[in-house]
Amino acid sequence: MQLPDQVTGGFNKTLGLEFTELGADRTVVTCEITPELLQPYGIVHGGVHCSIVETAASVGAALWFGDRGNVVGVANHTNFLRAARAGRLTATATPVHRGRTQQLWQVAITDDAGRDIARGEVRLANLASADVLGNDGPAAQT
Repeated sequence: MQLPDQVTGGFNKTLGLEFTELGADRTVVTCEITPELLQPYGIVHGGVHCSIVETAASVGAALWFGDRGNVVGVANHTNFLRAARAGRLTATATPVHRGRTQQLWQVAITDDAGRDIARGEVRLANLASADVLGNDGPAAQT
């Protein structure tokens, strides 16, 4: 499946994310740990884990919601379980709940040895359109 540039480019490209499995029931994202992803103590920055969790859940949720509209994350709760310094991270996202107005996805991030590095949950809103989000003016007041 060819992903649009807005999924593979921008921030996701900066993180080095690769989408290895895409589906409405399971999405897998990987990335190589590079020096740019480390915090001052030499371990992967917690914000990187949160970003990977958000991305994996959002892509799966968007694939499920399809042409009905857009999905946007409204909550991301990520727990850091083990530090990682090198190698490859793999995030696997699966749905917990998919409803009319929202979805809940769980994401597990593992290292090359299959050990849990982080786990997260992302709640997403199902919207007819995300066009008004982030805009000022009367249309954004809804």
